[in-house]
Amino acid sequence: MKYNNPVLRGMYPDPSVCRAGDKYYMVCSSFQFFPAVPLFESDDMVNWKQIGHCITRRSQLDLTGADKCSGIFAPTIRYHEGRFYMVTTEALTHTNFYVYTDDIYGEWSEPIRVAEDGIDPTLYFEDGRTYFIGNGYDEESGRSCIRMCEINVETGEKLSPSKPLWYGTGGRFIEAPHLYKFGEYYYVLDAEGGTEYGHMVNYGRSKNMWGPFEPFPGNPVLTNRNLGGYILQGAGHGDVIEDKNGNWWFMHLAFRQTGQWMTYHHLGRECCLVPVTWKDGWFYMGDGTSQLFYDLPEREAAPQKLSYKKTFANLERGKDWIFIRNYNKDRYHFEEGALRLDGTADTLFAGELPTVAAVRQCEFKEEVSVTVKSGCEEAGITIYMDENHHYDLYMNEEGNAVLRLTIGNLSKEMKQIPVKDNTATLKISASEYEYHFAVETNGETVPMGIGETRYLSSEVAGGFTGVVYGLYAVDNSGRSAEFTDLSIIHDE
Repeated sequence: MKYNNPVLRGMYPDPSVCRAGDKYYMVCSSFQFFPAVPLFESDDMVNWKQIGHCITRRSQLDLTGADKCSGIFAPTIRYHEGRFYMVTTEALTHTNFYVYTDDIYGEWSEPIRVAEDGIDPTLYFEDGRTYFIGNGYDEESGRSCIRMCEINVETGEKLSPSKPLWYGTGGRFIEAPHLYKFGEYYYVLDAEGGTEYGHMVNYGRSKNMWGPFEPFPGNPVLTNRNLGGYILQGAGHGDVIEDKNGNWWFMHLAFRQTGQWMTYHHLGRECCLVPVTWKDGWFYMGDGTSQLFYDLPEREAAPQKLSYKKTFANLERGKDWIFIRNYNKDRYHFEEGALRLDGTADTLFAGELPTVAAVRQCEFKEEVSVTVKSGCEEAGITIYMDENHHYDLYMNEEGNAVLRLTIGNLSKEMKQIPVKDNTATLKISASEYEYHFAVETNGETVPMGIGETRYLSSEVAGGFTGVVYGLYAVDNSGRSAEFTDLSIIHDE
C-alpha cells in the first residue's frame, strides 16, 4: 500500500468512520452549506466515493442565519445492529441530534434530539444500551471535560445524569470525543489544542466505561505541532477503526498550508489517514505525526487517482454541488451540459439566500473555466470563503466582464472589459499562492488580474471552512444566466 495524504482532499473536516461488512463509511462537517453532512463509501480506507448526504431536507435542518462558524459541527457515524446512526451538533441553535437509516444509499430519518449541551457528540452501544458522549463542563468544578449519559435510542430521552469521563491532558478546547472498547479496556479519545497549528490527539484507558481513565504515557498520540515548515499541519480530530483485514487506522483532519514557510491554508481542513499499531494494550498512531506519504508493504489498497476533470456531466446534484444555507431549488435548473440560474436580490455580500451553486476547491493547482451568457445584473464565478472574503469574475448588465476582489471591508473592481453578446468564457488558474483571472471573448483571451490565496485563508478570514468555486447570479427582477462548458482540471 502506498498512499498520499489527504486521502479526501478539499473542505471535508472532522471525519468520522465506521465499518459495515466489508465496506467503510465516513461523514464530515458541512457548516452553513446544504445538503449537509457529506457521506462517503470505501473498500480500502484510502479511496473514497461520495454516495450522498445525511441531511437532505429542510425538515431535518434549518440553516437560517448560519455562517462559517455555525451550522453542522463534527458528525459521528456508527453502525449498530443493521442500522446506521449519524449524530451531530447544530451550532446555530446549540442543539444535538441524530438521524438514522437502514439503507445507507437511501434517505435518513427526521432528527431525534438529545437534551444535552456541548458539541462533537458520539454514540457508544453496549449490552442493549446506548450512551451519548460529548464535550462540556463538569457542573461541580466548572472544568471542561468529556461527559457521558445513557439515552433511549428510540426517543433521545436521557436515562441517566451526565457524568464527567475525562478531563483531557491540559490542552485547551477539549473536543472530538469517542469511546471504544478494544479487548479488555475502554478507551476515551479526544482532540485538544484547538483545530489549528497546535491541534493534537490524546487518549486514556480504563477497565470501567465510567473511568477513571489512565492517560497514555506518550500523549499526545498524534500531533504535527512541532513539524515547523511541514506542509501538513493541524492534525487532530478523528476516529479509530479496525479494517476487515485486522489492520488498524486513524482517520483524522489536517490541512495543507500553502508553502513550507507560508502559514496560511485556504482549502479547508481535509481527511488524512494514519496507520495504527498496538503494544501492551496501548495504540500508537504512526510515529506520532501525520505524514504526506505512506508506504506500507504489509497492507493493501487500490492506487489513488489524484488527477481529475470535473464538468457538468460528472458533477452530481445531491453529491458534489452544495448551496449556501436553505437554498431555493426553483432557482437552479440543471440541464444536460448546462446550468441556468435565476438571479435574486441577495448577493455574495449580504442576504439569506444568494443564488450560488458551488463545488469545493480540492487542490492548490487547478485550471477552471466556464462560459457564461448573462441577462442578469451580475453573473459569474466566485472563489468564495465567506461574505467578506471572495474573488469574483463576472459579467455585469452593461455588457462588461469584471474582476472584483473583496478582503474584509475592502472591495475593489480591479478591471473590466467589454464582451460580445453578453457572453464570455471566464477562466481561473489556481496555484498555491495566487489565482490568475482571464476572460476569453471575441476570440481573444484577456488577463484580468491576480488575487493572492492567503487573503482567502482561515488565518485571515477566520472560521472553519475552505474555499469553494461558486457559479452565481444576482438580479432584482429574477432574470437568468446560463452556464456551459464548465471544466475544473487538476493534472497530477
